[in-house]
Amino acid sequence: MYTGEGNTAGERLMSFRESFVSVCVSVGHIVELFLQVVLRLPHVWKRRESTAAQLYGASVQVLHVVLLVGFFIGMVVSLQTGIELSGIGQQDQIGTIVTVSMAREMGPFITGIIIAATVGSAMAAEIGTMAVSEELAALEVLSVDRVSFLVVPRLVALAVMCPLLTVFCDAVGVIGGGFVAEAQLNVGLELYYDSAVSALQTPTEIFALPKDVYSGLFKSFVFGLIVACIACSAGLRASGGALGVGSATRQAVRDSIIWIIISNYFMTLFFYQS
Repeated sequence: MYTGEGNTAGERLMSFRESFVSVCVSVGHIVELFLQVVLRLPHVWKRRESTAAQLYGASVQVLHVVLLVGFFIGMVVSLQTGIELSGIGQQDQIGTIVTVSMAREMGPFITGIIIAATVGSAMAAEIGTMAVSEELAALEVLSVDRVSFLVVPRLVALAVMCPLLTVFCDAVGVIGGGFVAEAQLNVGLELYYDSAVSALQTPTEIFALPKDVYSGLFKSFVFGLIVACIACSAGLRASGGALGVGSATRQAVRDSIIWIIISNYFMTLFFYQS
């Protein structure tokens, strides 16, 4: 009996070690890939056609999803906060709360999650398919730098488009909140938009933007880098045929969402700690 328990404990410890080593290897590969991309940023002009295609895929093809989700998120925030504020007679502050919430947290976060689920999964699947079909090996035989050829355009595209999509998400979220404020909370649109605009009229000394705006845009920029690096890394390390591609895609989306949440906490702590 004791031996059996010892074996079980040993197996669990071994499984934990293997999982820990696997996580460390994965993080190391992602960091190494990011550094390799940084060193190859001058190659962007040479890869301009591929970069343009990735910019299109990371913007036009997902814009409708960002707009739809952002609109309803703004409505939800307006409704939830409005119900509570109306109980204390402060529903005129709904515009400020919705605007600050969208610009500071909800806009960047929602955009990052959508990018991870749509663009990130597609990147992992595309590169993973190339890996299992030995196309990556063929690129090496042809002396083609696969990081410059495959990863640089994708990382640049997400780093550029994620903040831009966040701006659209913020805007439609505020508009959606205004509809709810007028229709269900008896707050006039003029009062709502006046409070929304006044919430974003305090630029800082560093940037000519309110802190809530530039902090949210910086978050979305980081989220774009995270999704691109994790998705490309998962695709490059894919193996085992179609099953391996599916596993790489699932891993890319899962890890992207996890690291978006973790990094969001630390960036919020950095920007808003007292």
